[in-house]
Amino acid sequence: MSTITAMPSRLLEQAVQDRRYLHENPELSGVEYETCNYIRSRLESLDIEILDYNAPSVVGFIKGTMGGRTIALRADIDALPINEEGNKSYISKKAGVAHVCGHDGHTAILLAVAEWLSKNRGEVGPNVMLIFQSAEEITPSGADSLVKQGVLQNVDAIFGIHLWQGLAKGKIGLSHGPMMASTDDVEIMIKGSGGHGSMPHETVDPVYIATHVIQALQSIISRKLNPLTPGVISIGKVEAGTTYNIIPSSVKLSGTVRGLTYESVEMLRDNIKQLTEGICTSFGAKGEVGYIIGTPPLVNDTEQSQFVEEVICKYFGNEIFELVEPVMGGEDFAYYLLNKPGAFIFVGMGGEKSAYPHHHPQFDIDEEVMPNAIELFIQLVKNF
Repeated sequence: MSTITAMPSRLLEQAVQDRRYLHENPELSGVEYETCNYIRSRLESLDIEILDYNAPSVVGFIKGTMGGRTIALRADIDALPINEEGNKSYISKKAGVAHVCGHDGHTAILLAVAEWLSKNRGEVGPNVMLIFQSAEEITPSGADSLVKQGVLQNVDAIFGIHLWQGLAKGKIGLSHGPMMASTDDVEIMIKGSGGHGSMPHETVDPVYIATHVIQALQSIISRKLNPLTPGVISIGKVEAGTTYNIIPSSVKLSGTVRGLTYESVEMLRDNIKQLTEGICTSFGAKGEVGYIIGTPPLVNDTEQSQFVEEVICKYFGNEIFELVEPVMGGEDFAYYLLNKPGAFIFVGMGGEKSAYPHHHPQFDIDEEVMPNAIELFIQLVKNF
């Protein structure tokens, strides 16, 4: 049972209003300037110091009564380039842009936390950094940018939440260790020599070679990667040729590469390059591997994730906590965890209200779980 008895209904109503305003007025990654101004205005009205970091990210700071240690809380603020579908009263007003991942909810939640902390400063022991982060959905990452600007320099631990459709409503959970995967992209160009389909012996057929490469890439997963460590190599796009009876001179393969540990990700990168170049050379072709590094694996610090579990069980109940299995989706909160201890947390909302998966045109969050997320952040601060 919650120990927060001083959370007025007006605060929760304001959180819903904030969320719906943000939902109606989404902005794409890196250009969330109206959202940035909205957040700044709210923080300034609460007499919260705003630190000097590059817009459109916004970073607020509340000095604690005990000073010394600093806890950071993060919300992502960007939307996606998707046309929203459905008949909700607060549907996106911007064609082709929509909050269909939950970042509008995350922002509204952290604004509510900011207001509660501001008005209850006597109960706030540690310093609190409030990170409203731009550009979670793209590379280059907004989290990586803030880390390079030094946002974590004086931070002792950082925590983030994700309203999660894949976890049942009412549950709150996380993994102790690897929780979300890396998100790298790979582009493979296979260069041979083309010719007429009736005379294949006079060509170096890159289409045929590509079939060997695609098959062989899966041997990295099955024979190079520790079977206890998940990994994915998926080729989703093949570009070749202009007509049915001409063997082209080149083939382009595009795919995604994902792993749950830093070591496995490095191994996957090295082996894709080595295997591709070796196969192409053996057939007299040339293989070129372009590797686009995305976000690293998200690995929770076990000490801090255990702290989160203790807080959830103490204030919400043992039955609310769920130890979640890692997922192969990515999240740029991973950059913070590369540099400081912390934990990323799923707040479950799967059910009738939130029936569609993240990034679906009809995705919607269940606003009834927002109070749990607000309370969780507050309790993490009070117990840190």
